Amino acid sequence: MDKTTNSLNWFEIPASDIERAQKFYETIFSIEMERNDMDDSKMAFFPWEAGSGKATGSVAQSANHKPSMEGTIVYLNANPNMDPVLAKVEEAGGKVLAPKMSIGEHGNIAFIMDTEGNNVGIHSIE
Repeated sequence: MDKTTNSLNWFEIPASDIERAQKFYETIFSIEMERNDMDDSKMAFFPWEAGSGKATGSVAQSANHKPSMEGTIVYLNANPNMDPVLAKVEEAGGKVLAPKMSIGEHGNIAFIMDTEGNNVGIHSIE
């Protein structure tokens, strides 16, 4: 890895109820997520384009995925402005843990708890 490559190429947000988690993220981001269930693993994929080189990920339910408020924080893209996303969080069953705050020239961040009990970051340029 060097500065010309993505340091992140895939992420998985743990879920204990894949249907509930998928509905939450589809609602707050106004997206449709594609599902893939394999054996004891269930995944709902965030929108992506094969071959684009852009990092993406999924919500995942399996014995290896344990929702948590601790550990690594994934920041999801809410460009250009996170306000519409944050406005939907509580109605969709989550909680805004820290409201939109400036990080200077890098935009804004906020923290939410999703329906599964994960601490998730939200980032936007505005």
